[in-house]
Amino acid sequence: MTKISSVALVTNPLSGHGKGAEVGIAAANLFAAKGVQVTEIRGDSAADTERRVREALADPATRPDAVVAAGGDGLTCVVLQALVGTGVPLGLVPGGTGNDLARELGVPEGTVEAIEVVLGGKTRGIDLGTVEAEGAQRPMWFATVTGTGFDARVTLRANEMRWPKGPLRYTAAALIELSGKLAVPYRIELHGSPDHPDGTVIELPAIMVAVGNTRTYGGGMLICPDAVIDDGLLDLTVVGSMSRVDLLRLLPALSAGKRIDHPAAVQYRAATIKLTAPGAPATADGDPAGHLPATFQAHPRALGVLVP
Repeated sequence: MTKISSVALVTNPLSGHGKGAEVGIAAANLFAAKGVQVTEIRGDSAADTERRVREALADPATRPDAVVAAGGDGLTCVVLQALVGTGVPLGLVPGGTGNDLARELGVPEGTVEAIEVVLGGKTRGIDLGTVEAEGAQRPMWFATVTGTGFDARVTLRANEMRWPKGPLRYTAAALIELSGKLAVPYRIELHGSPDHPDGTVIELPAIMVAVGNTRTYGGGMLICPDAVIDDGLLDLTVVGSMSRVDLLRLLPALSAGKRIDHPAAVQYRAATIKLTAPGAPATADGDPAGHLPATFQAHPRALGVLVP
């Protein structure tokens, strides 16, 4: 158990279409009421937020007992870039659209209940993944899922849309992307797989390929149904070539949190994965992560998270 007397509370007013602002204010007030010293961090951009978190952790004399992300998976992803390797645990107060990491770890959505989890001080070590796209300045840490191909294009398009609000925005973005080219040739290379020889190469046309540290992304979409967050491996779901009609049937089931049931969908596990596909974008925890080719690496127990 870790005694939590001080926290760096990181907020994003844009999380959850404004929910993040409400959650951040409520969290700050609740921590203060419990006698916890609160340093609030609210950056003007992802880069500014990351810089401010690094600054808060730089001085051992004033370092907080925990860094708490009051928002969604995108905000958590920004925090990870500064937090990993410091030994300071992450606390979660769900306030985003998806909150998949919190859901995976059993952190309640209610702000009062989530604060109690943080103050309980119980820490669990979880794996993280990194994705390093060609030409990137550094690897990018992720906690949930990195999508590539169709789902990444949908996420990027949805992030740019101002209407409709909520999950319907992703539905609208998917319908737009369905009008374009679906399958592209992928080359998949597996290393450290318990199921395949080292260096196994799979080449096939695919609509999307998701690399998961957790089972879900996008607010409960069960894209990597067998992923385990502390097994030292990344799960890979390949959705191969299929008709638009089949994809239209698959997407609602995926959105409803059901396991993909189609012969073109296959799963793999590995410690290191290399993906190549022409023009395929990648999104890690819902944030842009460059374009393929990219290398994905599992990092066992890379982060301590405060859990129930």
